[in-house]
Amino acid sequence: MMIGIRVKLIFIGVFIMETGVVNGQFNPEGERLTTPAYVQYQSSSSSFCIVNKGKAAKIYVDPEDWPGVIRAAADLGDDVKKVSGTSAEMIRDVSVKKGSIIAGTIGRSRLIDRLIAENKIDVSGIKGQWESFLIQTVGNDLVIAGSDKRGTIFGIYDVSEKIGVSPWYWWADAPVKKSKSLFVKAGRYVQPSPKVKYRGIFINDEEPSFGQWSRAKFGGINSKMYTTMFELLLRLKANYLWPAMWGKSFNEDDSLNPVKADEYGIVMGTSHHEPMMRSHKEYTSRKAEVGDWNFVTNEKNLRKFFTEGLERNRSFDNLITIGMRGDGDVAMGDGDDAANIQTLRNVVSAQRDIIKNVYRKDPAEIPQLWAIFTEVQRYYDAGLTVPDDVTLLFCDNNWGYIRRTGPLTERQRKGGLGMYYHIDMNGGPWNDRWINTTTIPKLREQFNLAYQTGIDRIWIVNVGDLKPKELPIDFIMRYAWNPEAIPAEKTMDYTLGWAESIFGKEHAKEVASVVSKYSKYNLWRKPEVQDPRIFSLVNYHEADSVLKQWQELAAEAEALEKKIPADAKDAYYQLVLYPAKASAGVAEIYLAAGRNNLYAKQGRVSANDLAARARQLFELDQQLSDRYNGPMAGGKWKNMMQDIHIGYDRWNMPDKRKLPELKEVVAHSLPAMGVAVEGTEQAWPSANEKAALPVFDGLLKQRYFIDVFNKGTGDFNFTASADQPWIRLSKKQGTVAKEDRLFVELDWNAMGNGQFSGIIEIKQGNIVVPVNVAAVKQVLPDTKEKFYGNFSGAEFSIPARGFAANIPSGQAKWILLPDLGRSAGNMGIHPVTAVSAEPANAPRLEYKVYLPASDKTTVMLGILPTQDVNPERGLRIAVSIDGAEPKVIDARKGLVDTFGEYTPANLALSKVLKPLPRAEKQYALSGARMLRRSDVFDNLRWLDVELDVKTAGLHTLKVFMIDPELVLENIVVNPDNKRASYFGAPPVLHNADKK
Repeated sequence: MMIGIRVKLIFIGVFIMETGVVNGQFNPEGERLTTPAYVQYQSSSSSFCIVNKGKAAKIYVDPEDWPGVIRAAADLGDDVKKVSGTSAEMIRDVSVKKGSIIAGTIGRSRLIDRLIAENKIDVSGIKGQWESFLIQTVGNDLVIAGSDKRGTIFGIYDVSEKIGVSPWYWWADAPVKKSKSLFVKAGRYVQPSPKVKYRGIFINDEEPSFGQWSRAKFGGINSKMYTTMFELLLRLKANYLWPAMWGKSFNEDDSLNPVKADEYGIVMGTSHHEPMMRSHKEYTSRKAEVGDWNFVTNEKNLRKFFTEGLERNRSFDNLITIGMRGDGDVAMGDGDDAANIQTLRNVVSAQRDIIKNVYRKDPAEIPQLWAIFTEVQRYYDAGLTVPDDVTLLFCDNNWGYIRRTGPLTERQRKGGLGMYYHIDMNGGPWNDRWINTTTIPKLREQFNLAYQTGIDRIWIVNVGDLKPKELPIDFIMRYAWNPEAIPAEKTMDYTLGWAESIFGKEHAKEVASVVSKYSKYNLWRKPEVQDPRIFSLVNYHEADSVLKQWQELAAEAEALEKKIPADAKDAYYQLVLYPAKASAGVAEIYLAAGRNNLYAKQGRVSANDLAARARQLFELDQQLSDRYNGPMAGGKWKNMMQDIHIGYDRWNMPDKRKLPELKEVVAHSLPAMGVAVEGTEQAWPSANEKAALPVFDGLLKQRYFIDVFNKGTGDFNFTASADQPWIRLSKKQGTVAKEDRLFVELDWNAMGNGQFSGIIEIKQGNIVVPVNVAAVKQVLPDTKEKFYGNFSGAEFSIPARGFAANIPSGQAKWILLPDLGRSAGNMGIHPVTAVSAEPANAPRLEYKVYLPASDKTTVMLGILPTQDVNPERGLRIAVSIDGAEPKVIDARKGLVDTFGEYTPANLALSKVLKPLPRAEKQYALSGARMLRRSDVFDNLRWLDVELDVKTAGLHTLKVFMIDPELVLENIVVNPDNKRASYFGAPPVLHNADKK
């Protein structure tokens, strides 16, 4: 979407471009510019020439400026060459020739300070600020001035990105946009400080893929590798890193690691369980010397260990993790919570003393964080806290839903609040490592909830191997700069801009479509928690629909590959084709296995074809990974795609790839007919119960299937007939080699009102299978209103966005959150900081529903699995019908925290699709077989309420906000466990075409 640049004219003839966009950054008004804000490809009045006709401007830096600034300036010169073929020479000098680029840091660069003194640039908007910069044409020169070291570096890389060098040029082989001429429009651009101070990533779970790749490419996870990562972070305008830590020590494996990080300008930290700049490996390699990792019994040695870590790193830019967990990222201590809390108090007190002694400063002057992770969340809730200057680092539930919003009592603390968030997970509740399964709308919804409640000091994201999580990394780092700039309705604008920045405008929409879909479909069921039983094979054509969407996506991605230019094909495979096609393949493996298991139980010989298809897809999956690890990008990413992602039956990665259980059918020696009908897994003539199709409803006018299949070799003929003239069959005879499907519909015009029954007979020789048909038809409601419902009283669904009325209250209102969740969007509250309300004064959504009888009616609300983010007051929503008193539901009832802590133990599963008893445990943290359903795995939680329906007919179903964090996705009325499915009955809106 093209948005114009807001400008002001001043008398000296210079445009002041107010806070605009930096090819992926956003201005405060939330506008996105998909074309460069100041770079042009043709000269205009007073424009500055970067390069033209084989001649490039020189880049001047003060030799006394920060080494990272000088290094970035050299990168800019090389980037100009990447784009134009002509290098822009970087010169370390304070004497500048006209027509040059001048880059420097206020107070560090004599070049910049001189321009300030001569009143040639006004830096009042950035001086003294955090990571802010100014880009301005001054006479014949272009000036890049930073408020601090990283401010200048970000300004330099801003120009690099604008001229056509993506931050992902190395880490995703994003092509450089070529142009022989580059100009900067005369004007002034000011970038204010980022809204989130520390923005970074955590390399974790890095074996086997990342580790094997690094050792093959760089000889280890060393400074050669890390410098490429530092550069990526800076080009993304990020500043913070937790390094790889599985048996690795950033500071000791390569002594240049911390030196290079400081030179580049990256703030280093250590993970949530590695205090005082010491890696876990540093302890395990010294265990005999240091002794037990137990502060109660070994305080002296641990104090020494902590002190040595800080002394080694004190001259670098660090963000120090304090606190302590057990050895190897487990809970600390054998005592009860009270004892562990006291131990942690002692640990923090000792660590603060060490910080004071090492830095010779008040500890309040040294940035620190305390990670409120796993059991520490329980200790915090019990009253444990740390000094006010320490950042409280809250965490998500390991699968992308934050466990706390910023508590009101903490929002003014000096150290602020931070967030540790996972887009990769190795551990409970289950691994989520292989591919990107996180959608941009989900990230925006969760990080907006964090930001709006004061969590804005640190955002650190567990990204696993970094690849293939490029898209969510890009979004989070850019969103952190100014979250208000990307409201819910602009998430697709972001994705389009990202796609255009790498693949060009011509293919941006198609690329954005594929990457949005594959991550969304993965969120239905992440690959590691796929199971052949998840999607219904007999109800609502659910498995067929899921398969169709995955296959269409894979075809879409493959077709687009043919259009992608040669220089972008490697990037396309990494960022688009591989994740889409490989994800589709894994999903189809489990769908084929599920159908194979069912068909084998029914005796269908076609079960064997499905087993063969699953094996074929299994081999294709390996071939796709082999291409990633092999010829792609000339072998650059060898070993990067090593994670085993098929065959999980426990939380942790399997030892080897393994197909789900497949069954072979031994065919009868002669052809033999079997019959299966929609709505049941039984098959005839062997089943004991009578065959019956689901009830036909005159309001829904369904079409149901009957499968006639072969259990033997050869083929056979069959006939189909109905005893009622209003029963229509798609075919009345056929020849079956393996299977044939016929469809049943009713001629509703030939039927009156009431209940009807009939029989369809399927015959093969002397074998007859009768199939019962039942139907109901009533007088249609006399209304033009759009409504949901049916005549039969069966289950029906209402998408949250399908409301008839949306009534705000005060400043709070329900808004559409596009593309969030399983379908086209969810309904959430704006602002998320709205005050909790009573139903009488709460914003509400109203839905028109038809209910055929007066009775008790169960209504189920499908909400996103929001955690217990504010335990002080609940997580509530209310429901009523017509004018009845609203019933308040607390979504925390039956909610299990991912870590099995602090929430009630009555674990409720939904009535819809419930394959397990209500009290069955949802999480498998200790090696038990994966259970089929949980709100975390399903990315949906069901809340049920029973309502009294006084009369048959049209009614108004009302949903009220009580607490603002809940997000509503779906409503199911009259849930039917007999027709179990994952998504529920598809929604049908009646009178949709009436005005």
